[in-house]
Amino acid sequence: MDTIMADYITTYTKVHFTPLNPKKEEIRMEDIAHALSMMTRANGHFPEFYSVGQHCLACADEAHARGGSVFLELACLLHDAAESYLADVTRPVKQHMEFFEKAESRLLNMIYERFLGRIPTGEEQAFIKQVDDTLLYHEFYHYMGEKLFEEPMQIISAPCFVTRNFSEIEQQYKERFKALTARLYS
Repeated sequence: MDTIMADYITTYTKVHFTPLNPKKEEIRMEDIAHALSMMTRANGHFPEFYSVGQHCLACADEAHARGGSVFLELACLLHDAAESYLADVTRPVKQHMEFFEKAESRLLNMIYERFLGRIPTGEEQAFIKQVDDTLLYHEFYHYMGEKLFEEPMQIISAPCFVTRNFSEIEQQYKERFKALTARLYS
């Protein structure tokens, strides 16, 4: 049976990707890097553009600064990769969207399997979430002057919260992925 257009998206590399029935071999780093560099954090509510790709690069930096393994650095770089195929939904809404959360989790696990060779363990996922929440806290504090959590979250790296060119972020994301993958599989 032919897939109707409503079932798929056309990615940057021209793959007809079906987000709700993904195929691991159709997941491409070029699509992830491009899309995340063009997607805004905070659903566009920061006073200037800050991309999901830039956030993921900052998460990989923080994982490195915390002494995380190469596996964890790469997992932090990829932790929002499913958004490149599904888009993002804000946390207050997503927590009430069981179907979306399952689809996102399934796709992210497939991305992890494709590029990391396995899904992070529970302990590794807790590390990734801590890094992600730390960057979220500091992004909101920087851009909005808002502390999202009662206790300040200590950051070890020095993220750059400045609008950067889409293509620069895309290129940096691909280069970081390539370098981390080479180290992981060497």
